[in-house]
Amino acid sequence: MTVTYFPGETLEKFLDTLEKATDRDVQVVVADNDSTDGAPEKAARRENVKLLSIGENVGYGTAANRGVAELDDSYGWVVVVNPDLEWEPGSLDALLEVAERWPRGGAFGPLIHDLDGTVYPSARLLPSFGRGIGHAAFGKIWPGNPWTRQYRQETGTPVERTAGWLSGSCQLIRREAFDSVDGFDTRYFMYFEDVDLGDRLTRAGWLNVYAPSSSVMHIGGHSTSQASAKMLRAHHDSAYRYLADRHRGLLWKPVMLAVKAGLALRLKLETRQK
Repeated sequence: MTVTYFPGETLEKFLDTLEKATDRDVQVVVADNDSTDGAPEKAARRENVKLLSIGENVGYGTAANRGVAELDDSYGWVVVVNPDLEWEPGSLDALLEVAERWPRGGAFGPLIHDLDGTVYPSARLLPSFGRGIGHAAFGKIWPGNPWTRQYRQETGTPVERTAGWLSGSCQLIRREAFDSVDGFDTRYFMYFEDVDLGDRLTRAGWLNVYAPSSSVMHIGGHSTSQASAKMLRAHHDSAYRYLADRHRGLLWKPVMLAVKAGLALRLKLETRQK
C-alpha cells in the first residue's frame, strides 16, 4: 500500500523494482491524495495495482488507513511504503523471513539508504521529552549532540533489533497489530504518524523490529518538496501534538506552552531561511 501525491516517475520505478523484491504475488493499493500528474492512473494499468482516488489531500495517515481498508481480511501482512522508494532484489522476502523469527513483531523496517549509499537512521528510540527537545533545538546546528545521537540510534554496524519506532517510508506491518491500534492516528496530517504508531504498537504489546538484512533505497522528499513551507508547518504541528498527547495535566501546561512557543519560533526561523 502506497500513498501518492504527485509521485511523478518515481512510482513506475517503485513498481518495477517491487517485481524483484519478492517471489510472492502482491496486490498494490495506490491511495492517491488528489494528484494531477497522471502517474497514479498510469500505474493502475498494471494488473496487480488498484487505484483508490481520494479526491482531496487528506494527509498521509488517513490515506494509508483507507488504502489498507481496501485489502480484505485474507491479507495477514500489509506494507505501508512511500512511492519514492526502490526495492532491492529479494528485500520484501527478506523482511518476511525476519518476521517469522519475531511472533510478537507488529512492524518490521528494512535498512534504508540514500542515493549515495548513506544509511538513514530509520529505527530510533521514542522521542522522550528531554531527547525530543534536545534533538529539536540542536539537531541542525550541532548534528553530533548527545540527544540527537541517542535518539537516532546511529551506533556502528546495523543489527537486527527492536526499536521504539520505525520510519514510515517502508514498514511491513502485521495486519492483526495494525488493526489492534486502529491504524495511523488521523489527527497527524504529515510527520510523526509513524512515531505515534510505533509507540501505540508497543503499548499494545507488539514489537517494532529493525531488519537490516532487507535493504531499500529511498529518494525522499519528492512529494513534500511540492509545498515545503506547508510541510515545515505540518512537522512542527505534529511534533507538538505528539508531546502534548503524552504530557497532559495542569503541571505540564506551562511546560507545553513553552514548547509551543519554542516550536513557533523555530518554524519562523526556518521558513525565513527558505
